[in-house]
Amino acid sequence: MTQARRTLISLDQTSWFHICSRCIKRSFLMGEDKYSGKNYEHRREWMSDKLAELGDIFALDIAAYAVLSNHYHLVLHIKR
Repeated sequence: MTQARRTLISLDQTSWFHICSRCIKRSFLMGEDKYSGKNYEHRREWMSDKLAELGDIFALDIAAYAVLSNHYHLVLHIKR
């Protein structure tokens, strides 16, 4: 059963979060896809720009991020 986000996240306890997301079906986010031979390196700058833009929109400080070939990690701080 789903719960409202306000009951799952308490900003009084912590305002720092580690987020991780992974691509599915062997798709590549960055680098060279060894299966198709396609290079997706052009996405690196796009991801960096998009993270900065979304951080401003959603009132988040992006403390750190790492974008790998098929997944990424974010360390976020919620602005109050």
